[in-house]
Amino acid sequence: MANPNPARTTRTLPYGAAAIATAAQVIAAGGCVAVPTETVYGLAADATDSAAVAGIYAAKGRPSFNPLIVHVSDLAAAQRIAVFDEAALQLAAAFWPGPLTLVLPVKPDAGIAALVTAGLETVAIRVPAHRAMRALLAASGVPLAAPSANASGAISPTRAAHVVASLGGRIPLVIDDGATEAGVESTIVSTAGGIRILREGPITREQIEALFSRESGSPGSQAQRSVTLDSRVRGSTVTAPGQLDSHYAPNKPLRLGAREARDDEWLIGFGAIPGDDTLSATGDLTEAAANLFDALHRADASDRATLAIAPIPHTGIGAAINDRLRRAAHR
Repeated sequence: MANPNPARTTRTLPYGAAAIATAAQVIAAGGCVAVPTETVYGLAADATDSAAVAGIYAAKGRPSFNPLIVHVSDLAAAQRIAVFDEAALQLAAAFWPGPLTLVLPVKPDAGIAALVTAGLETVAIRVPAHRAMRALLAASGVPLAAPSANASGAISPTRAAHVVASLGGRIPLVIDDGATEAGVESTIVSTAGGIRILREGPITREQIEALFSRESGSPGSQAQRSVTLDSRVRGSTVTAPGQLDSHYAPNKPLRLGAREARDDEWLIGFGAIPGDDTLSATGDLTEAAANLFDALHRADASDRATLAIAPIPHTGIGAAINDRLRRAAHR
């Protein structure tokens, strides 16, 4: 029987016109390519092509019940795919382009492959800010489905080298534009029945609450001002990417809230707690988020048997960091 996912040569090209043109050719031919976004590197393919989307799932080893995020160039393109209510329009106006994904009803004539939505009646959609993803959207002329460019469940990639280490031989091309800025995946929000954060990320709960507090004088906004966290899977149904309990995981056991290293343990420090590595020596949460997955990759590659990480405050983007760490430590 033929191998459904044969080994291939993975090229890495520096960001530029030639790399984008090559990537657009791969996508037009039904393939997938790794490209940086402002959050992490994504594995992009034509979201309207079922076979191309299946290639993403095959390369990642991703379960087909886990939906994908569709990336588009602007709000008008998003409105051709999804139904926006007033709250969704306010969120888009405030945070797009940027690291916010909205889960909204998918239009019957959206043309998005059913695999992208995992059979749900909603679609996860965002307008990215990174120059490489925006250039690829313009060059390819189609919406791009793009989960993180790593094997399913593994540590997310924030550098091209992370992609090659995880998916080398499975995909044809990686566009290298250096380390990503935010370092954690986008915030995911649903506006059905109120504002629900389905995955915490760079756009914080405090920012979203502040937005609707400012809008409190507009019609209908009273019901919109309640922002809740709803990031766990309900029953057996995954409603958005990044909800699985075990996710973003290193190969070695990870201990949370560590203040010192145990025997044969690699400690990732933060603030006043030093370690073999640190997310931020000054206790800067934005710096810590940008360094999180890079530090986990280095720790996982160390000669220690187990890993540990210092306590991280739950305020601001620290909530997203702790969300990823909880899932990374879940076994």
